[in-house]
Amino acid sequence: MTRTLELGLDTFGDVTAGADGKPVAHAEVIRQVVAQGVLADELGIDFIGLGEHHRGDFAISAPEVALAAIAAQTKRIRLGSAVTVLSSDDPIRVFQRFSTLDAVSNGRAEVILGRGSFTESFPLFGFDLSQYETLFSEKLDLFAHLLTGDPVTWEGTTRPPLKNQQVFPTIETGRLKTWIGVGGSPESVVRAARYHLPLMLAIIGGEPARFRPYVDLYHRALGQFELAEQPIGVHSPGYVGETDAAAREEFYADYKRMRDQIGSERGWPPMQRAEFDREIDQGSLYVGGPETVARKIAATVKTLGASRFQLKYSAGPLPHDRLMNGIRLYGEKVAPMVREMVG
Repeated sequence: MTRTLELGLDTFGDVTAGADGKPVAHAEVIRQVVAQGVLADELGIDFIGLGEHHRGDFAISAPEVALAAIAAQTKRIRLGSAVTVLSSDDPIRVFQRFSTLDAVSNGRAEVILGRGSFTESFPLFGFDLSQYETLFSEKLDLFAHLLTGDPVTWEGTTRPPLKNQQVFPTIETGRLKTWIGVGGSPESVVRAARYHLPLMLAIIGGEPARFRPYVDLYHRALGQFELAEQPIGVHSPGYVGETDAAAREEFYADYKRMRDQIGSERGWPPMQRAEFDREIDQGSLYVGGPETVARKIAATVKTLGASRFQLKYSAGPLPHDRLMNGIRLYGEKVAPMVREMVG
């Protein structure tokens, strides 16, 4: 199946640095994200995704609200999460929030469901990490029932049962586009196929080609379930500068601050410059001038057979003006080159 390539952007609302070098208030970061989404729409970028987090270094904990603000000021860009942590949320409320977003945006809403790589939401909302797998499995099953638009009868162990319950608002036309975000678990790949949902691969390190077996597994599983093909997307971090050298210098310090902060919580050693350069040259960090980034995206799209690529363009305190310039370069220069390269 041939699909038109879509090029998108993702951000977690990383807390940026102001002109004085100090962290900007969460409220201002959210306003900056709205401005970034508006610019992306003006440039013809296909999608913007906002990630859900519940910690001080990321400002967005309610992506749907910020997406609704972007929807009110845009006309064509598709709007989604990156990701929604379904395990620690109520599937019915998630569906209602995104069906409402779909209404106010005239059908442009999407949701990417996942377990996320952070666990702060579990104690915050009163969920036990020992139920990590059960929570996601059952809640995804319920969400899949909601996607049909029919009254739902469902029973599990993580919430009270439902009997012939209709959920509102309904989707006005068609069906809410729902992806499954996968970070490298074969079981998650098969689960996406079982529910006949598009697959979004979160590739944040290492060679993109190492995810090809997951793509092949997804296709095999769809075939075994006798289901039609679905889109495959890729989410990876990066930054577009005027030149390769400028991009590396502008991005390195802020990316390192973000990476080292997370690493200190997870027992990783501080990132060295050689590791950063190696990840750009051989791995999944899309940093450089427009042509360099375009060539790398095109190579990944071809290798994995992806029909969407989403660049996670923010990184720690990287300032708003640099983020805006990176978005401009991505829309004006990178996207046209990638489309030409992919054909």
